[in-house]
Amino acid sequence: MDMKVFPLLENKVAIITGAAMGMGEATAKLFAKAAASVVVADFNDEKGQRVVDEINASDGKAYFVHVDISDAGEVQDLIKRTINNYGHLDIAVNNAALTPDNAPASEFDEDYWNKLMSVDLKGTALCLKYELQQLIKQGSGGSIINISSVSGFRPQVNNIAYVSAKHAVRGMTKVAALENGKYNIRVNSLAPGAIDTPMLRGALKETGADPNTMAKSLSEFGRFGKPEEIAQGSLFLASDMASYVTGTTLNVDAGYVNM
Repeated sequence: MDMKVFPLLENKVAIITGAAMGMGEATAKLFAKAAASVVVADFNDEKGQRVVDEINASDGKAYFVHVDISDAGEVQDLIKRTINNYGHLDIAVNNAALTPDNAPASEFDEDYWNKLMSVDLKGTALCLKYELQQLIKQGSGGSIINISSVSGFRPQVNNIAYVSAKHAVRGMTKVAALENGKYNIRVNSLAPGAIDTPMLRGALKETGADPNTMAKSLSEFGRFGKPEEIAQGSLFLASDMASYVTGTTLNVDAGYVNM
């Protein structure tokens, strides 16, 4: 998708976690087009640096930081390096997540439960914690977007860990919004539907599901969404267009949650 993008984020600094591919990559590139200085944060150095190089080659401004969001020290370092490089922080999109689990509740893998929760739940909470600390310290407000999922509304079979984590992301978003409105910090979540990403394709392959059949059952449009369509939702929530929006979840799901 290629469209004209206005400089909605001019003079803003934005951290995007999980920005080496998929929705995070699309968000980083769109925010750069909207004139933000972008921090591409990911544990995949090679792919993350590629995203940065592509943004900078297109007259954007981006910087890569390696981070494992399940490690508090690395998240703190992410914030520190953002400030050292750009001077301040205005926006964060907490997008990093692991592939959903694939076992019934009666047989879930405890090791993978712990691994997924350390990233999708604890990691998102750690990012939120230290982003809030920086925004409060600066005293100039800001916008944080936590990426949840339609699985945070409608449960899926064989996804007990992922569904639990994404429900929790919505809950932590509401708590943070309630606590930080007095600082003019907006905290929202965004719930993607079935988006055509490497994560989705991997899950379809693992379960043996037919992509065309799944797309028709998960979307009123009969197709998977594009990563850029999620990025557009995050751009709205990050920008001043959403200046009176906090504590809510934007569903970008082709009607799935309300079917």
